[in-house]
Amino acid sequence: MLPCLLTDTVTSDIDRSLHYTLLWGLESVELRTVGGPGDRVPFVNEAKLKRRLAELDVPVAAIVPGLFEGAANDRVEWLNEIAVFGETLQFCKRIGCGIVVVSAFLPGAGESIDSVVDALSRAGREAARQNVRIAVLNEHEMGFPTGAALADLLARVNLTNVGAAWNPVAAVRNGENPEEGLTALSGRVFLVRCTDGGLASGGWAYKPLGEGSVDWPRQLKLLHGQGFSGPLSLEVHLKPAPKTGLRDATTLIRLIRGLKT
Repeated sequence: MLPCLLTDTVTSDIDRSLHYTLLWGLESVELRTVGGPGDRVPFVNEAKLKRRLAELDVPVAAIVPGLFEGAANDRVEWLNEIAVFGETLQFCKRIGCGIVVVSAFLPGAGESIDSVVDALSRAGREAARQNVRIAVLNEHEMGFPTGAALADLLARVNLTNVGAAWNPVAAVRNGENPEEGLTALSGRVFLVRCTDGGLASGGWAYKPLGEGSVDWPRQLKLLHGQGFSGPLSLEVHLKPAPKTGLRDATTLIRLIRGLKT
């Protein structure tokens, strides 16, 4: 398994984010916003990005270009996204990235599941020609937020290069036991988002990794048993990020090493 940092949960500055990646003992990055607030991959300062990645020898495990974040029934919008998807795939080729993380449309996407399947199938077939995998993220306030719902969607798409970006916290927030969600996705997980939290009096509250509602030792044991060897991408939500990120990264690395003993 590859410990990874979702960089803009700490900072969108590439120099600082790579500094923290290496300082915390992580081995790769997942890129979403790089540079200013509106600099979403692939439309970033690519020359600087490639230079810094090469200088520090940090691989890019995945990118998150903001695909399929709208309504599934807005066919014109997602067809336009697919029309320019080739630029994202060429960006992946130039930076050596093999996974594109995409959303599963807005809530209510299940009512337009044929459109969702069509969109993911089109993107998946185009990505396959470039040897890139599509990882569909289950998100709390988006379509298909649980492992079971996402597994059903992926079965309908039925492409080997379209799988899951598994987010157990989103599953918990939507009432799913994360062990059951991961079991439903067995063999289809390409990337895992790592964070933790639990319900509090004011709603959801993020907590240090390993101290919330996700049984992370159990999650990693199940992933190991499923043959998963991909990115475990750390999200840092608690402040101050330099302190909490180091703590969570240390926990994640310890859990990974524990699988080998």
